[in-house]
Amino acid sequence: MRRQEAPRTVVITGATSGIGEATAYAFARQGARLVLAARDGDALDPIVRRCRSLGARDALAVPTDVTSIDSVMELAARARAIGRGIDVWFSNAGVGAVGAFHETPMAAHQQVIQTNLVGHMHDAYAAVPIFLRQGHGIFINMISLGAFAPAPFATAYSASKYGLSGFSAALRGELRGYPDIHICDVYPSFIDTPGLSHSANYVGRALTAPPPVYDARRVARAVVRLADRPRPTTVVGSFAHLARLGHALAPELGTRLLAMIIEAYFRRAERVPVTDGNLFAPPRKPGGIDGGLRSPTARYTAVLAAALVAGAAAGLLLGGRRSHHAGADRSR
Repeated sequence: MRRQEAPRTVVITGATSGIGEATAYAFARQGARLVLAARDGDALDPIVRRCRSLGARDALAVPTDVTSIDSVMELAARARAIGRGIDVWFSNAGVGAVGAFHETPMAAHQQVIQTNLVGHMHDAYAAVPIFLRQGHGIFINMISLGAFAPAPFATAYSASKYGLSGFSAALRGELRGYPDIHICDVYPSFIDTPGLSHSANYVGRALTAPPPVYDARRVARAVVRLADRPRPTTVVGSFAHLARLGHALAPELGTRLLAMIIEAYFRRAERVPVTDGNLFAPPRKPGGIDGGLRSPTARYTAVLAAALVAGAAAGLLLGGRRSHHAGADRSR
């Protein structure tokens, strides 16, 4: 890695809550120059002030809609001006929509894709030419365990995360000849942020995340480590590893079981109003870092998940043995 001789300039999109806000504070404690972006400029202002109080060399709020390439290019120009270049771009903006595919408005599906996939492409389109001109740079994509295993009733979200993972891998291949330019992916497990409460909800049932749910600050620390020691893939939380393994071993079975579990939860969950959430406008209240989702039963769910993965593996092995024996019998 290129030696960091001056405070790094860091751009963070989706900086008004959750992982984005936590990461802003983590970089601020290192004395970075911060350029914080989100749709709601007013919500960015108190975060900028706190970053300065924590030790940021400078901090700037830039209202930005990542679905607009013009807006993102303006963000990049202002970031270059504050720091004479950009060292790290953390592409973190994201939205979600929960509901049966055919009952979710097509406009909602499109907005999820525009934000979670095209928005990140816009970020890279603005950042990569700057990196090429200056000869270095780290682009960090916030993805999700949703890129490892599909999420029924969040189909556009799944499509966006699978697509983003493919985009990152392809871009990394294109830039293979530039050793000081890095495209890094972060795949967190379920994280305790306001993101789920901000999501569009077309099922009319209270939404929650299954344990284990991890602290957003843990993801922030992983992002800061990537700025010092970039690597292609970072997984945060053991549950994401388990989900990845489980889907690899038994993809159809795992997805069907998950759909059944979600449907059962919806049947008993509290009724709430149907809402577009923050898809088309910023939330009225950004919500801070934490979402109040963490549960003391997390370790038991992790054990259960491990058991499910082991069961899936055993089923595959047993199925393979049966197929082998059946084939041997037919050959006699």
